[in-house]
Amino acid sequence: MAGSNKGFRIFANAVMIFLTLCCLIPFILLIMASITDEAALTLYGYSLFPKDINFRAYEYLFQSAGKIFRAYGVTVLVTLVGTCLNVTMTMFMAYLLSKKDLPYRNFLSFFIFFTMLFSGGMVPSYIVWSQYMHVGDTLLALILPNLALGAYNVILMRTYFTTNVPQDILEAAEMDSCSELGKLFRIAIPLSKPMISTVALFSALAYWNDWINGLYYLSRRADLYSIQNVLNSMMNNVQFLKENTLDASSAQITTQIPTSGVRMAIAVISIVPIMVIYPFFQKAFIKGIVIGGVKG
Repeated sequence: MAGSNKGFRIFANAVMIFLTLCCLIPFILLIMASITDEAALTLYGYSLFPKDINFRAYEYLFQSAGKIFRAYGVTVLVTLVGTCLNVTMTMFMAYLLSKKDLPYRNFLSFFIFFTMLFSGGMVPSYIVWSQYMHVGDTLLALILPNLALGAYNVILMRTYFTTNVPQDILEAAEMDSCSELGKLFRIAIPLSKPMISTVALFSALAYWNDWINGLYYLSRRADLYSIQNVLNSMMNNVQFLKENTLDASSAQITTQIPTSGVRMAIAVISIVPIMVIYPFFQKAFIKGIVIGGVKG
């Protein structure tokens, strides 16, 4: 029996090591490609051990270092504010929906679930946010549309509240004249830290990776671009220079631009902060997503 358990552990560890390498190798390959000479990359392809290393792609990008750092600042601000707003709204709505005596609870739950299946479309959303809410060319354009509240997060947290916050404790608090807000902040939230961390991570990833809002709603304020918008703009500029060179001198300059390396470097710059932060949330994330995903 002990031998079979040992054999299973070895097999399970081998499988996990293989899966870990499957996740790590693409990122390592991405980083190596970003520091590989353009000619070597074209001649030999992508490799974990590049033949000719240089940092020309990063040098090209950081010629616009001021723009990149400002975009990072905008992205960090939007991510922090948006995540706090998303988590707060999600907690309030999920807690209300977890109350079985809430009037019209089933209708509200269906109304939220319905938005996961159907939406009004991009054109109506753009008209509402730009012409009626007037968020265009402001930081609110990066915070409110599409990202401020998500039906999936509400359902996930509602399930967590329903299955992991003991009703006996809530009823005891109510007998002690505790208000609903008191029960939420003193009981439900302290018992739901893994779920809150999970929702916060989902929201932060969505805000960090978003470039659609900047593309649609920031037409005259390029200074408010997030890092994704700036990097996307730089990549489009490189591609444009490559494809629309007219004279010989310009052609010589553009051939020196490491197009493929720049694309890889852009990807590295955009994902490295998330890769650094994720391990700190991993334990709470896994616990929250497993428990919150159980049907209540």
